[in-house]
Amino acid sequence: MSAIEKVKGTRTFVEECWVELQKVTWPDAEQLRSATIVVLAFTMVVSAIIWLMDKSAGFVISRIMGIFGA
Repeated sequence: MSAIEKVKGTRTFVEECWVELQKVTWPDAEQLRSATIVVLAFTMVVSAIIWLMDKSAGFVISRIMGIFGA
């Protein structure tokens, strides 16, 4: 494959990408704000669940270790 063919292939790729981007329905500000709030809320809930699981596991392990004098 020559350099000219690579340049033509790259140009074709960029043109096709641009055409596809024109077909995209972009969210408006309100949709974007709502989606961001949902993602942040979900992230906080999952983080809290993982934190609780970590603290619970640590508590259980420390109790088990305490039974055996460690």
